[in-house]
Amino acid sequence: MTGKAKWYVVHTYSGYENKVKANLEKAIENRNLEEFIHDIQVPMEEQVEIKDGKKKVTYKKIFPGYVMVRMVMTDDSWYIVRNTRGVTGFVGPGSKPVPLTEEEAKNMGIVEKSISIDIEVGEQVKIVSGPFAEFMLSIQEINIEKHKVKGLVDMFGRETPVELDFNQIEKMD
Repeated sequence: MTGKAKWYVVHTYSGYENKVKANLEKAIENRNLEEFIHDIQVPMEEQVEIKDGKKKVTYKKIFPGYVMVRMVMTDDSWYIVRNTRGVTGFVGPGSKPVPLTEEEAKNMGIVEKSISIDIEVGEQVKIVSGPFAEFMLSIQEINIEKHKVKGLVDMFGRETPVELDFNQIEKMD
């Protein structure tokens, strides 16, 4: 199935990009559509600003109001994406979605990221970004497809379960 999957651009209400991504991921999981909808991305770019001598890194959406979806276009997959809360439609003439070419996808910063992660369940890693930055995470679960890890953070003597993206953690030497 992966061979026929193409990138499509989905238009959303502005500010709803991450919510649409989360809602779509939940719908895919609930309806077992993993073989049709492979990846959902909200392209971001890193911005560094220095304020009061402190470096602050923020992420800004490259295409506000748009979400990129890599999918095999079927009536079912089209229906699920089109009827996700926050989605206003696919980009394309009328109601016919037009896939991006490989070249367009690369230019938009949504190239296929091959992930090789050299961590294991039970390992301790350092959290490098987000609200838990600088804390240690004890990995309990690794989800390669979603690029996420689940684990426990020891906070004030209590273990707190968290889910993080691969880019938020760093392997310790």
